[in-house]
Amino acid sequence: MSTLAETAETTLAEGTLFRFATAGSVDDGKSTLVGRLLHDSKAILADQLDAVARTSEARGFGGEKGGLDLALLTDGLRAEREQGITIDVAYRYFATDRRTFILADCPGHVQYTKNTVTGASTADAVVLLIDARKGVLEQTRRHLSVAALLRVPHVVVAVNKIDLVDFSEPVFTAIADDVARLASELGLRDAVAVPVSALEGDNIVDRSGRTAWYTGPTLIELLESLPSTDELGDAQEPFRFPVQTVIRPQGALAPGLDEEAFRDYRAYAGQVTEGVIHVGDRVSVVTPGQTARETTVVGIDVAGRSLEEAAAPLSVALRLADEFDVARGDTIAAAGTLPESTADLYGSVAWLSAKPLREGAKVLVKHGTSTVRGLVRAVTGKLDLDSFEVAPASELGLNDIGEVQVRLAAPLPLEPYAAHRRTGAFLVIDPQDGSTLAAGMVRQHPGDTEDERYWI
Repeated sequence: MSTLAETAETTLAEGTLFRFATAGSVDDGKSTLVGRLLHDSKAILADQLDAVARTSEARGFGGEKGGLDLALLTDGLRAEREQGITIDVAYRYFATDRRTFILADCPGHVQYTKNTVTGASTADAVVLLIDARKGVLEQTRRHLSVAALLRVPHVVVAVNKIDLVDFSEPVFTAIADDVARLASELGLRDAVAVPVSALEGDNIVDRSGRTAWYTGPTLIELLESLPSTDELGDAQEPFRFPVQTVIRPQGALAPGLDEEAFRDYRAYAGQVTEGVIHVGDRVSVVTPGQTARETTVVGIDVAGRSLEEAAAPLSVALRLADEFDVARGDTIAAAGTLPESTADLYGSVAWLSAKPLREGAKVLVKHGTSTVRGLVRAVTGKLDLDSFEVAPASELGLNDIGEVQVRLAAPLPLEPYAAHRRTGAFLVIDPQDGSTLAAGMVRQHPGDTEDERYWI
């Protein structure tokens, strides 16, 4: 459990953006923790603080006189405030002298696990809260499974309400050991535990004198020091660029731009999801269902200026040497590095719909900027949260995590999520109403043969 804490101190890149999500069981204090982070890092405006103080007093907050119910800073829905729970993901933005943060406060109830999947899907870290009085619960195991499934780079365990167990070191150590064992079983590389009291502020921003036995960093020190996903990314990763739109002004220029210079301008806009691209690099253009075409990058434009190179996660417009028919849904990648496109999708999914998933279901699959029709060939298993093994299953229900096989209407350049967190992700969408049914992660193709029953 110490590896992450030891390495974090040397990996800080000041001024970088860091995304993290909170997770945990009901009433573990997630919203209070987030409120404490915002309050103690001086990220709350005076009028917001006054409003929280008035509401806290009106609702009879049980703390000291004049105390603040810090959970009100994130629980904005009326139902959340009335029931004292979190229902939807609440995003908040704040900064310290060393870093800028985007945090997602996720709900703890089992029926809202899908919201946790949403919040953690883009996170650089998950802060998993555990009530020191209760220890590891089933929902704790579920959220650790989600973190492992989504390949979240860092897991920070905040053992909250440490004040309610008299700041006991043995209680903290036992919980930290339990989480370390679970993390190892799930293949989570690093997890670090911090004893905290969100209500009283111990080890959140300021170090607590009541946990003299704890010598590690405070929660905010840890979050300021952990490398983000982009910082962890290897510059040698092959370049990936899903095309979002084609820029072809044809005279429709902003005032002040040279019409002659942009008369024949054509560029392809999107976000660099992996790797680095340079002017002069050879790339492959992949259109679903077609053979890849090779060309050269002749220009990289962003915000009215030209660059010689661009790296993830920058959004740019690429100009190519050849006038290929390139559209939204196509992928531009380093030449010769994309796997052969396939119409057989094997994936792990977190099922987010009350409607169960069964064999034969017709769905839409969104991969990158491509959306294609698909037919569920089979539901092959469901994750058992007690053993962390995949048990046989014929269907998936709300909040289940399972494995599926889908036959696609058009081949896509699918890459395993384990190696490509951005390009290995996909969504399953209801073709009738457009609602999101599942968040999915591409698994390694087992190499089975095609089944003509599932041709689309």
